[in-house]
Amino acid sequence: MAFPFARLLGRAPEAKASRAGGLLALHGGGRAVWSPRDPTSLAREGYQRNPIVHRAVRLVAEAAGGTPLTLMEAGRELEGHPLAALLDRPNPRQGRAGLVETLASQLLIAGNAYVEAVTLGDEVRELHALRPDRMRVVPGAEGWPEAYEYRVGAEVVRFDQRAEPVPPILHLTLFHPLDDHYGLSSLEPAATALDLHNAASAWNKALLDNAARPSGALVYKGAEGAGLSDDQVERLKEELEAQFSGAANAGRPLLLDGGLDWKPLSLSPQEMDFLAAKNGAAREIALAFGVPPMLLGIPGDATYANYREANRALWRQTVLPLLGRLAENLAGWLSPAYGAALTLTPDLDAIEALAEERESLWRRVGAADFLTADEKRAAVGYGAG
Repeated sequence: MAFPFARLLGRAPEAKASRAGGLLALHGGGRAVWSPRDPTSLAREGYQRNPIVHRAVRLVAEAAGGTPLTLMEAGRELEGHPLAALLDRPNPRQGRAGLVETLASQLLIAGNAYVEAVTLGDEVRELHALRPDRMRVVPGAEGWPEAYEYRVGAEVVRFDQRAEPVPPILHLTLFHPLDDHYGLSSLEPAATALDLHNAASAWNKALLDNAARPSGALVYKGAEGAGLSDDQVERLKEELEAQFSGAANAGRPLLLDGGLDWKPLSLSPQEMDFLAAKNGAAREIALAFGVPPMLLGIPGDATYANYREANRALWRQTVLPLLGRLAENLAGWLSPAYGAALTLTPDLDAIEALAEERESLWRRVGAADFLTADEKRAAVGYGAG
């Protein structure tokens, strides 16, 4: 049985003016298409669709959320303080770990995080993390934010920042060199690598789904100067799509007749260096988030001697700086409600990844005979006894 393309060529074809009229290109290259750089698109293309971004964000955010925070005043640890109780259960749906994890994730994905303080009189009763994509800064006459507007559908809630003693919104940001009010997401510098990684995954999926779909050109070798009409070109495309696309048609051979010839044009994955390009994009994404590629299972990375060293680098270079920023801003924001200068610090003794460092520090300080007991306590992060 002849390939159905032959019946399309029964009538005399119309002549085309172009010398390339007998060449029907089915697939060709084009300009690169990049994802938008707004927070919503980055969250969708990154956290929701890309496993490297998803795992990197969760790795940092869950580590930050799982670290206990110590409430202190003038170097002395406070126990049973109302602020500590508030942070332990900030709202009916979340505990401290859940709130910190949410804020850390929002900072990494959007570059901004917002916390709402629900007050009754002068007492702060609840803390809620609000979605960054719904919040808008309202600058005052001097350029500083005087209010925030939170939009859900057609409804808009305005938060006046002149409230006392605690402004209703805490706005956390990552540094942005070109914006006065909004932070720069860790995902935005990695957006190009993110698109490359997603495109490589989509290409691989399409290759599996369309394993038998030819990638190349049909060449019509008709009479000299003759070509295919526009109708014939469109019908050829439809025939090829219908009978040679999809997994069900995998391996089906092309049977050409009527002066048609097939010229493959695509490059193989080896020629495109497919895996190397995908892994390189994954390493760039990990770099933007400050996560050692070794911890994400990315092959070909030998930056760290072992997994333990990479894990310690994650804590020292990424998790603790981010958690310290969160804790410092939360304490500074809420302290006026309690009439005291309170501080929140991560409890390093509770971090298993840093246990070896702490043990070494204690050993060195303990052997320092020239230090008093109080000086030794201060050197290891404790207040005076």
